[in-house]
Amino acid sequence: MAKQESHSEAGSIASDLIHFLNTSPTAFHAVDEAKKRLINVGYVQISEREDWKLEPGKRYFFTRNHSTIVAFAIGKKYVAGNGFYVVGAHTDSPCIKLKPVSKVTKGGYLEVGVQPYGGGLWHTWFDRDLTVAGRVIVREEKDGSVSFSHRLVRIQEPIMRVPTLAIHLDRNVNSDGFKVNTQSHLIPILATSIKAELNKAVAENGSIRNETDGKKSTFSTKHHLLLLEMIASQIGCKPDDICDFELQACDTQPSIIGGAAQEFIFSGRLDNLCMSFCSLKALIDATSSESNLEDESGVRMVALFDHEEVGSDSAQGAGSPVMLDALSRITSSFNSDSKLLQKAIQRSFLVSADMAHALHPNYMDKHEENHQPKMHGGLVIKHNANQRYATNSVTSFLFGEIASMHNLPVQEFVVRNDVPCGSTIGPILASGVGIRTVDVGAPQLSMHSIREMCAVDDVKYSYEHFKAFFQEFSHLDAKITVDM
Repeated sequence: MAKQESHSEAGSIASDLIHFLNTSPTAFHAVDEAKKRLINVGYVQISEREDWKLEPGKRYFFTRNHSTIVAFAIGKKYVAGNGFYVVGAHTDSPCIKLKPVSKVTKGGYLEVGVQPYGGGLWHTWFDRDLTVAGRVIVREEKDGSVSFSHRLVRIQEPIMRVPTLAIHLDRNVNSDGFKVNTQSHLIPILATSIKAELNKAVAENGSIRNETDGKKSTFSTKHHLLLLEMIASQIGCKPDDICDFELQACDTQPSIIGGAAQEFIFSGRLDNLCMSFCSLKALIDATSSESNLEDESGVRMVALFDHEEVGSDSAQGAGSPVMLDALSRITSSFNSDSKLLQKAIQRSFLVSADMAHALHPNYMDKHEENHQPKMHGGLVIKHNANQRYATNSVTSFLFGEIASMHNLPVQEFVVRNDVPCGSTIGPILASGVGIRTVDVGAPQLSMHSIREMCAVDDVKYSYEHFKAFFQEFSHLDAKITVDM
């Protein structure tokens, strides 16, 4: 009976993840979905542009660029100088993004110019049914006044495809490998020129007049009018009202629970929306009522950053001051003594949550012999002597001890000595903020493919581990002594 209940709970959490994934084709949409979930349970949105008036026992969140979100709940026993207990993840994934001038016409086809974002497995983007999603800057006029708004857009239908070359024209592809030139080959086809002409939905001469300065804009000459018309139709404006956008190509195949035993999740963007979802759900459930924060002396926080896949160096990436700003502003809201921030940081702890490499049965030699994370094995604690991960013995012990207290499985990972090691937001925040950090992640296969996979059980374990971290850490931390 207990096993059945556990399986049912895992399925419920996985189904919730599936919904989160299917509503989050881009970082902008992921933040929007996170906002909706937080507001639905009583979190209050605050703005970095305004003064903050915070209270113990209350819950808040803010966004930056609408692609990074930080949510936190303040314990009722919190005083300035107490610690922050943070799970950090990222909202972005490798993809192909539309260029500022995406209009490409070749060989009788309308194509869409794109550029690769992050280190994707680009061959997996061929022969997939693609669409576009992202954000659009729209001109609005009301009562003679002009303003500009940011709108999220997602075209549900498959409108583009990157076709592979027939084997008859590339006879050695199977022996020599499929080599992708991202400039020449990775260009989605939108339509044929003839059909686009016959079905033209917008004016031939569709330039846009920018009413704010009276000058002609050439935005509509930068992109196919057919594409602009579809975007405008989706968000309920005229093509001429579109001033700019940030769009990316997206796979239209939905995320799903699969496998013969229904044990896997097949989806794009598991790296790292899976960890974003698990940390967000854990925070919400660990702060769902006032009683959850009754004995809490610290601040429970989730920080989901953009641009991890390209190094985190942006105004909304983990390399920006966004984390330090949040810690500083929360602390100073209760006491203006600047020395208290340094004290708070030394009492704080960050769980850097980014998906991990599961052992691949067809490439077992790619893993170090004694460190082979497996699906259904729980969160993976990542180690690297050269600080590509920020884990040390203290942070590893503390996070592992929480697993022990709740009978949760945990695994260890070290990359082979002859293989370069990837990195995460962990070392960036550990060095930039000075916060104790452990790097962890749920095991997955096909990382950075357009279609990845992980285990249903590991989603449940991750959620439970993060929730236990929020609930237990302040008490556990008080029992360990290091710098005395």
